[in-house]
Formats: sequence, structure tokens, C-alpha cells
Amino acid sequence: MSEPLILTFDCGTQSIRCTLVNKQGQIIGLATERCKPYFSLKRGWAEQYAEVYEQTICDVAKKLHETHARYWDDVIAVTATAVRDTGVCMGKDGKVLRPIIMWLDQREAEFDYKKVPLLNRMAYKIVGLTETAKMQGKLSMSNWIRENEPEIWKNTYRYMTMSGYFTYLMTGKFIDSKACQIGHIPYHYKKRKWKSKHDVQNPIFNIEREKFCDLVEPGEVLGYITADFAEKSSIKEGLPVIATGADKGCEALGCGVVNEDTVSISFGTQSTVQFVTEKYVEPETFMPAYTAVMPNQYNPEIQVYRGYWMVSWFIEQFAKFEVEEAKSQGIAVEQLLDRHLQEIPPGCDGLMLQPMWAPMLKQPEGRGTIIGFNHVHTKWHLYRAILEGINYALLDAFKKIQKKIKTKIKKIVVSGGGSKSDYICQMTADMFGLPIIRVQTWETSSLGSSMAGFVAMGEFDSFDTAVSEMVHYRDSFTPNQKVHDFYERIYNGVYKNLYKKLKPSYINLKKIVWDN
Repeated sequence: MSEPLILTFDCGTQSIRCTLVNKQGQIIGLATERCKPYFSLKRGWAEQYAEVYEQTICDVAKKLHETHARYWDDVIAVTATAVRDTGVCMGKDGKVLRPIIMWLDQREAEFDYKKVPLLNRMAYKIVGLTETAKMQGKLSMSNWIRENEPEIWKNTYRYMTMSGYFTYLMTGKFIDSKACQIGHIPYHYKKRKWKSKHDVQNPIFNIEREKFCDLVEPGEVLGYITADFAEKSSIKEGLPVIATGADKGCEALGCGVVNEDTVSISFGTQSTVQFVTEKYVEPETFMPAYTAVMPNQYNPEIQVYRGYWMVSWFIEQFAKFEVEEAKSQGIAVEQLLDRHLQEIPPGCDGLMLQPMWAPMLKQPEGRGTIIGFNHVHTKWHLYRAILEGINYALLDAFKKIQKKIKTKIKKIVVSGGGSKSDYICQMTADMFGLPIIRVQTWETSSLGSSMAGFVAMGEFDSFDTAVSEMVHYRDSFTPNQKVHDFYERIYNGVYKNLYKKLKPSYINLKKIVWDN
């Protein structure tokens, strides 16, 4: 063995990446395989056949093996991180009983709130969360399946997230990491275990105890690669599979965010701002602080649903010419868009976007909004307004969480597709008024996941040591104070109160159009 390696899967909505990571935090090998697009039987639905992911995870592993077979004997363990808030109904034989419901899905259950026990309803009312409780009940995938597919629900042996499904594929066991339990499920984030049937929030999700899988702490062994999965994937039989965390938690760890003075921002399809604390602090009432991959830590987080999805939407709708031009120049289309981005001043000449492209937890009736249009605006103003709008939403979340944690933030580490742009990183530094840092790789989720593997296998004595050896800061962007002050005036004078002003119109629009 030349050096120990961790083989890590990063399982996203549209693709799966397989990487080989060494103890210095270097990506020795990388393979990517795109999944077939998820499908929508009705407007707002998002589902995918489990077989698509099973085939893709095996194909991407074989693809990496073909190009990096010489490193295969150096692999000491396997880890996997996956997207959150997914619903997988598994039978006792391990078969998936219906298509996986993805995090993008917007279907709603009927959810008869009157059936929630009176004492629970009174508790929600006291803290002003009746409407939030109703909405969470409607958005819970398990409630929809129970109502609309009762036979499927009856035959569901284990109701799991996608990470648990991947663990079963690899090990044949119904088991998952505590740091992967993120979604509309009755998991107690503070106590790191399933909620009891007497918990005040339990009736919202209403999942029978016997349908829960076993849970272990991050860094513990979930099981071992089975002969069947080894044959399908080319991964060696018997390798230990180590519990890690969900995608954003692994990203934060891969960014080296292990202290309260540093924050992780992910510019991905789900754009997030995530803190790390030793004390359990809810970012918003009724919204939990997630179980971190690091022992005895939590990740308070607020996300902007379909964050950088909006960039893909813009490219598809308005930049088809630029896509072809980028191809002819041999560059990514985002590089070409960056050049146009620099032509538009901060504040977009008065154009502002509120990025509520999907319902938020505390603003369920919200919709995407663009204000300030006039004759000077071009499609490039719209492009910059999208990016600034996402950042305003993240800034708003950042300020809310920071106020609750009561700590001074020194720097922000960014990851995700948007972080590849120097201009977006500088814009973020200017808007937040803090240094923006990038680490040595874009594969931060895989990097964080692999750390749990190395710690579990005794290659590092702690996660802190793993971070110090594997995370290397590469680039830094310093805020322009004058531009920051300008952005602060816009945030305080316009953006901060925008949702409150528009809420009545959102509610009426939903009643007139969307509820019919």
C-alpha cells in the first residue's frame, strides 16, 4: 500500500460523483456519471426510479476503477453523502416500493389538522406556529403516501432517506447515519435519536416507530460491502462503509468550518448558509439545528431552495446564444456570463429579485419577485439581480442565525458551483462585509465525507486533526467597504422588509391562481 485512500460517493439530484481522497485532502481520482432526469407526473412533482440511482452508483464506481485500478488496493473504506429530504419506501426484502420522492417535490398532502391532538395544537398556537405546523404536515411526503397510496405505506418496512437507501445497496442493512436525518421525519436533532411518540411535533409527521431504521454516529461503521454490490460496482467485497453526513454538512466540514467564528455558504442548487455550534441553537423557531458530522456539534442552517438552480434557469431561457459562443471558445458558459456580469454595477441600476422560487419554511406562501424594472435594464441586469437576490436571501439568513448564536464571524468559506467564479466570490465579500475563502478543491462534500472515513479507520485521532491535515485555504477575497456600505443600505432599506410588504399579495395570488 502506497498511501491509504477513502472511496467516497457524492450522490446528488442529477449526478453521482465517485472520488478517491488521500490523507492530504487531495483528490487522486474522480469520476462523474449523470442520472436520468427526474420525472413529474403532475405539476410540482419530482420523482426518480430507485433503479436509476442503483445503476448510476455502480456505473460511476466502475468508471473510476477503469481509470484508477492501480489505486484500488489502497482503499481502506467507503463513504457516501447524499441529498437530503427525500422519501424512500423500502420493503422487507430491500426492494423500493415506489419511485423516490425528491427534495424538489412540491406536492401537498391533505393532512387533516383537526386529527392532531388538542394539546399539540394548543402548543403550536401558543408559539404562533399553527400555520407552520399545518404546512409541514402537508409537505411531509409520508403523509401524502399514507393518504394516496395506503397499500404502499402498509407494505413499507423501512421509510428512509436516500443516504439510507445507498447504505442498503452497499451493505444490505437498514441503517443510516444520524447526521443524514434531515427532512420531514420525526428525528430529534438535539438528542440525536428518533422522537418519542409523545413528542409535541410527532403528530405532524406521524410515522410508525417500526418503520424507522437503525442509526449510528458519524464515523462509525454502517456495515461492509456485500458480494453482490462488489460484483456490480468493482469495489472490493468486505470494505467497511463508514457513516458520514448529508451533503451540506459534509460540505461545511470539507470547508474546514469547525469553529463558531467561521461560516459555510454553499452556492449549489440548494444554496445554504450553515454555522457550527457546540450548543443547540435553532436558526428559526420550529426549524432544527442539524446533527453535524463532527461529534457533539450542530449545524444551524437556513437554505434558499432552488438557489443556483435559477442560474440554470436563466441560461436555458435567455442565454442560448452564449451557450453556443462558449462552446466555440472552449470555455464554460458561466465564464462568459461572468464577463457580462462585470458590466452591471452593484445594485443592478435598481433591479432587485427575491428568490422564493419554492416555498420556504416560514414563508410558505412566498413567490419569486422582481421589482424595479425600467427601460435601462437588460438580461444581464436580470442575471446579476438573480445572483444578488440569492446573496440577499443568504445574508438575511446569516444575520438571523448570527443574532441567535451571538458570536462574531471572522470569515466565510464558500463551496458549490457558484464559488468557482472569482467575481461571484468578490460580490459575496462585498455584500457580507467579510473575507470570502475558498479551499483547494471544489469537491468539498466528498472531502468532508472522506474525513469521517479516515477518523473511523484510525488514520487520524480526531476530526480536528483530519481538518488541519486535509483542508487547505487557497484563495481569499477582501470586501470593498464602500461597496459593502452601499449593499447594506439596499438590504436595510428595501430587501429586509420586502416579504412582509408583499405577503398579502402572495396569499391572494395563491388563493386565486394556485389553489384552483
